[in-house]
This record gives sequence, structure tokens and C-alpha cells, in this order.
Amino acid sequence: MRYYETMFILKPTLTQEEIDTKIEFFKNILLSNNATIDGCINMGMRNLAYEIKKNKRGYYYVIYFKSSSNVIVELERNYRITEDILRFIVINYKNKREQKTWQTLVDISNGKPDPRKQKPKSKPKVEEVKNDDEKIEEMAKDSTLESPSTRA
Repeated sequence: MRYYETMFILKPTLTQEEIDTKIEFFKNILLSNNATIDGCINMGMRNLAYEIKKNKRGYYYVIYFKSSSNVIVELERNYRITEDILRFIVINYKNKREQKTWQTLVDISNGKPDPRKQKPKSKPKVEEVKNDDEKIEEMAKDSTLESPSTRA
């Protein structure tokens, strides 16, 4: 099984029911081809960086899944023939480091806290800070400098 992420952008003119239907359609393609869906992120309606087919906005959806490589051909074929898809991308996470990142993204999509943003368990000890008057007095005691009046 290989690790994949796919994101697609739907036209903004679709109703919520049509959007939900399209999302389920693509999930069913994956499931019918023996893929396992591990996480999804519904990013909602967003502004596009540039106009695509005269649309300035789009509905974003991300799916994290594991499957064999032959599923990707079928998924991309369906993306291309669906008129309501503005853009799509499929990303393959190949090596162990990328797969660990993929697992982190899946955990975040399932509501688990991001381990990269967790605070350290113990705080470092902070030395007691003396106020300025105490520092000046301490420096005066330790100072071996002569004052200008004592010089001959």
C-alpha cells in the first residue's frame, strides 16, 4: 500500500447538496478500488490565487488515503471528466520521512493535536533577576577602579 493525498477544487456555483454528492462520489471511487481513507479535511469555500475558468473562488477538499498505484489512474480519469472540478492534485508520499509527515497530517485531520506545536514538558529555570539598584551597589563593592578624585 502506498500513501497518498489528493486535493480537488469544486466550482463555487454548486449547492451544498451537490458538493456533498461530488465528495461522496470521489470517496466511493477510492473505496471501490480497495483504498483505505484515513482522513479528510473539508477546507470549504476559499479565494483562488488566480481565476480558473472565470471563477475567483472554489470549494477545497482534501483526502488522505492508502492504496495501490492503479487506483490513481482511475481517480485522475474521473477528475478529468467531471466538469465541476476546477483543479486537482494527487501526491504520493514515498520514503519513510514523507510517510511520517503524512501520518502527522492524517492525525491533524482526525482532530489530534499537532505534535510539532506541543510545548515542552518542563520550563527552563530562570535565574532571579536583581533590580538595577542592587546591581549598581554590587558593582561598586567589587570595583577596584579608583575615582578621579583619588588620583594624583
